[in-house]
Amino acid sequence: MQRLVVIGCVAAACVVAVAAVRLAGSGASDAQAEPAPLRLSGRLPAWRAPAAPAVLTGFAGARERVALRVNGRFVEATRAGRLGRFELRFAAKTPGRYRLSVVAGDRSRNAGTIVVRPVVIEAVGDITFGEQVGPAVARFGPAYPWRYVAGALRGADVTIGNLETAVSTRGDAAVKEYTFRGEPKALTPLHDLAGFDVLTLANNHAGDYGRDALLDTVRYVREAGIQTIGAGADETRARAPAVVERGGLRIAFLGYSDINPLGFTATATAPGTAAANPDEIAADVRAALRRADLAVCFFHWGVELRSAPDARQQRLAHACLAAGAALVLGAHPHVLGPVERPSARTLVAWTLGNFVFPSSGAPARSAILRVELGLGGVRSFRLRPVWIDGFRPRLGTR
Repeated sequence: MQRLVVIGCVAAACVVAVAAVRLAGSGASDAQAEPAPLRLSGRLPAWRAPAAPAVLTGFAGARERVALRVNGRFVEATRAGRLGRFELRFAAKTPGRYRLSVVAGDRSRNAGTIVVRPVVIEAVGDITFGEQVGPAVARFGPAYPWRYVAGALRGADVTIGNLETAVSTRGDAAVKEYTFRGEPKALTPLHDLAGFDVLTLANNHAGDYGRDALLDTVRYVREAGIQTIGAGADETRARAPAVVERGGLRIAFLGYSDINPLGFTATATAPGTAAANPDEIAADVRAALRRADLAVCFFHWGVELRSAPDARQQRLAHACLAAGAALVLGAHPHVLGPVERPSARTLVAWTLGNFVFPSSGAPARSAILRVELGLGGVRSFRLRPVWIDGFRPRLGTR
């Protein structure tokens, strides 16, 4: 095709020349367009719990098909958006190591290796700073009670226990047989040394020095880097869950006390502990599962020195499990009790016994409960034996 181009004018006459201009795209074929680069954004998480998804994102060509390859096999494909962005999900039910890569056309990118393994929870029973524990901490330092077990507890993904003591310098002792109190500095090694993530305050000693001291306890525990359950400034906050995310799983923890001295229970306007009411517990668990994948309930219940559950404990446990909880933990009897599997994916530990607590005889025989969790619930458990030397837990049997 030709175009007329004016190339100059002389006097009144214009000299017009015809220049042959080849239009773009005509004649010889264009060079092959380069494909859009394949890029990954973000980093692959180091590990995931069984069935918990890991998300890979990145960019490829617009509307281009992008596939995920796991250990050399294609497992999922998607199509990039109009701007080239894509998202792929990977979840494995079986623990192991998985090599991931992303493929688009003849391009591929290594996404790395992800480990799939259960989330490990370790749970223990009663912890106090009262009686001879407080003087020993003052003399030998706050790490003294934890010397023999801190390493074992710190190795879990989530560590939880029952803090059966007030932590405050305020208030007067309640009129009751035993009252327990400790100083805030005693909390530091629970998080920094033993790795505690959650403590339940729903028990019959959290309010030993009054409501102000209970609020101090909540504050000091949280300032130590540990979440609290089972107590708060009012009933709503006492019943609120602590949510911990590990390995792509969100786990909600709730705490309740069925042992309630006068004035200890939270109300709509007053601080206290969360009372164990089956209907309210069921509602709490269902609400927690709207924001978490799994729910765990920790109870203070039962009869002292009696390891077997009674009808009341069974009713409370059933309320949790029927509402969808995977794990029920218990304390208060001061002795270690049975662990049962109501179903393939649930577990109840009726009483975890003492831990950092003055003990002799049967109460001195305790354990660390280790529970492995996946998206479907409890996968396995084991009890690691502990014996209590005075008030200090040691691994093994005496």
